[in-house]
Amino acid sequence: MRDNSLYDYLFVRFWIIVLSSIAPLSISYCVLVLFGVPDSYRVPHILEIWAIAETTFYFFTLVFRAHYIQSPAIHPPLLSREKRLELFNLCEQSISNYKQYISKWFRDTPITEIHKENMKDFLRWAFLNNAAPDSKYDEELEEYVTVLEGKLNLKFPPGRAENVKPLRLTVDKVIALHRSLLWYMCIHVVDVITFFSLLSHGFDFHHSSPMRSLAVFPPRLQTLVSAHRSPVKNLTYYHRPHTARNKLPLLLIHGIGVGLYPYIDFLAELNQKTHGTEGDIGIIAVEILQVSSRITEPVLTKEDICHQIRAILSHHGFEMVVLVTHSYGSVIATHLLHNPAVTNCISSVVVVDPITIQLHHPDVAYNFTFRKPKSANEWLLWYFGSMDIGVAHTLGRRFFWSENILWKQDLCDRHATIFLAEKDNIVHTEQVRAYLLNHSTGHEIADHGDGKIIFHDQKILKVIWCENLHHGHVFDAKIWRKRLVNEVLEHSAQFYHNGVSGCTNGTANFVLP
Repeated sequence: MRDNSLYDYLFVRFWIIVLSSIAPLSISYCVLVLFGVPDSYRVPHILEIWAIAETTFYFFTLVFRAHYIQSPAIHPPLLSREKRLELFNLCEQSISNYKQYISKWFRDTPITEIHKENMKDFLRWAFLNNAAPDSKYDEELEEYVTVLEGKLNLKFPPGRAENVKPLRLTVDKVIALHRSLLWYMCIHVVDVITFFSLLSHGFDFHHSSPMRSLAVFPPRLQTLVSAHRSPVKNLTYYHRPHTARNKLPLLLIHGIGVGLYPYIDFLAELNQKTHGTEGDIGIIAVEILQVSSRITEPVLTKEDICHQIRAILSHHGFEMVVLVTHSYGSVIATHLLHNPAVTNCISSVVVVDPITIQLHHPDVAYNFTFRKPKSANEWLLWYFGSMDIGVAHTLGRRFFWSENILWKQDLCDRHATIFLAEKDNIVHTEQVRAYLLNHSTGHEIADHGDGKIIFHDQKILKVIWCENLHHGHVFDAKIWRKRLVNEVLEHSAQFYHNGVSGCTNGTANFVLP
């Protein structure tokens, strides 16, 4: 993310206009050539070939955008009525301003214009994974509506207002913008830079099968030159061997953007901090290509991604890890923490800019899919994030809030550190901080007053407030990145005092006395 100065605004808007104009200009030129434009007006031959390529690519991705990403979402199995009521009550307990909450879910519609059937449409999507009315759930929906009317101190008018539509990510039309071949060429270059940079810091790239690599665009050079094969079918990752005898290895899952490129300095500084006689901390950095400016297969289901990450950890002998995630990576973190086969492998967590805490609030969905961009950061998020084909499909057809939400009690049985950016333009971080530090779960016994809570079993939840930082800036700002590195290293060393072994791959197989 950039600062919100006038220079940054003009810089971002300029490049959005340039990148957005490549396809229209290429198509217009090709049409003119077909109609016999005079030779004096024609561009050099190499540019004509490029214009033809851009035009062909545009119509290929047009079909992709029109059909593939608009296919209906396959929602997860419906929870039991008891579980749905429990979920509704959990959500209801952490809402402070009901009018603002509901209005924002309804695209800033005034609360007085929302009718009862509109409210039911939203609740049907949120708790029943369905958009179509079904009479067998009428009684349940009426109960939810009655609770909300009591909180709002009003009655919703009967019927449905036709011009009132709630945000329903997995039901609404998926909106994505075309990306030019030039843009994907830039992504390819960034991919190559990431590969060689991480290679120089002691990482090996583990690729899937060559045939599966063909399902990724732009193509990946490292697949051809790396001798390391991923033990799973879908996930690729970077790995650094674990040789430290008194620290845990790390599992890193990145956020939406261009893959692992923004994390190179962070990973390099971890390497510098741990290199020496004590050995190196092992790191597995998993790639989620669907949110990395690529055209590829859909993101894995929560069961598949947990199974494959567990297989990767086992392949390298990582029995216990510190889980480090950023932004969208917190979605994967939620799945891993809830999965019985993986959760016991996670000693502690460090979560930066989490989008899954308080996910039932409308801010993440609203800011990603509906907000009209104004500042430089908002334009960056809108064009390079929300409107990317892979990101749009992942959020619109594979993002199920009830599966992805991370509750405070999910963090009570292990040490956890949460980094929140004061000026985050995606997450309502003040709201998240208040929720995390509020004594409402019954698990807390002490509050240090410095953003740290101690639970009954002495597990610590630490909330680090990053003043004047935007979403993702922790990895950019040197002083904050240093603090993040120190925090991760502290978590990595924590197991030494708890008598937990971290790796059994032969390079660091040991038992503490």
